[in-house]
Amino acid sequence: MTRAAPARATEGAEERLVAIYRVRAEASAIAARAQAIAIEQSVEMPLPAIADARVLAEIVGRVEGIAELGPGLFEVRVALAVATTGSEPGQLMNMLFGNSSIHDDVVLHDVELPAKLTAAFFGPNRGIAGLRKLAGAERRAMTCSALKPQGLPPQALAELARRLALGGLDFIKDDHGLADQAYSPFAERVTACAEAVAAASHATGRLTRYVPSLSGNLDELRRQVALARAAGLEMVLVAPMIIGLPQLRALVAENPALAFMAHPALAGAARIAPPLLLGKLFRLMGADATIFPNHGGRFGYSRETCGKLAEAARRPWDGVRPCLPVPAGGMTPERVPEMLDFYGPDCMLLIGGGLLAAGERLVEETTTFSDRVARHGFR
Repeated sequence: MTRAAPARATEGAEERLVAIYRVRAEASAIAARAQAIAIEQSVEMPLPAIADARVLAEIVGRVEGIAELGPGLFEVRVALAVATTGSEPGQLMNMLFGNSSIHDDVVLHDVELPAKLTAAFFGPNRGIAGLRKLAGAERRAMTCSALKPQGLPPQALAELARRLALGGLDFIKDDHGLADQAYSPFAERVTACAEAVAAASHATGRLTRYVPSLSGNLDELRRQVALARAAGLEMVLVAPMIIGLPQLRALVAENPALAFMAHPALAGAARIAPPLLLGKLFRLMGADATIFPNHGGRFGYSRETCGKLAEAARRPWDGVRPCLPVPAGGMTPERVPEMLDFYGPDCMLLIGGGLLAAGERLVEETTTFSDRVARHGFR
């Protein structure tokens, strides 16, 4: 059953969202720069050329505040008319940062949405509580690994999935680079991996879930979802910045019993603060879990950024279910205690290459990882 779409937000003349930007400028120029951003992100034309009084009063963006954060760096708050978003994901992103994303002195730092607009989007189908139910993990943190490398045929990936599942993981996802390639067709891979994980899960007594990666246009995505559901799967992986936020929201709406894990591929191509994009906006569009680069790994996110991202994914928000943070990116089993102390039990630890490097000892190393997470006492 398709999840019923809520009615579009009913906007009054003063119904506004607030986009928050970080802007580099001289102090003497910031007021004019802020006004230029407000115009760029609303009407994109000189105000004297607008003759319609309603557009001037209700549609033109308004600078609500400017605060100096440091030498040459300012926070600019711009109020934008909710009506301009059409309560649609792509248009929301367009109004928040469409043209201004081309200016290299501006970063979209955050957004404040009125409750009526938040309600126009679905948020996660299952949220953290739903993922705990899938994994049979009532209170502890959850575990995950990835099927790599690209280039392996379906049966080789299925054997890898079987061995990881014998190690007692909660979730085993496709590498996000796996699509519908000739060397590993989606239908064959999903069938083989789903069967292998189910057999291993039966042997261990653990509720290990296989999570296939979706790719392609909307028709192809829908076909892949149907194949995944036919294989008895209850969670899929998507890269929202690759497939598009409107497509993610459509899939979430059409499959209310399905959980969605979001991958951050291409998320660094736009100057949008990671806590906003990966933690808040992916959650708003339906991600039940959001993967992000943990600090100290092979990417450059700081400890502060990771903490804010996890907070954005989990904090109470106008009835939107919380999203599970999934720190990843070059993690190793040795970092498990540190990561759990930092993120707490409401997280999923994703270790890929750090486990796969174990080779013939993969089952044993994976078991150690799973047990270490299960036994961790939170301070």
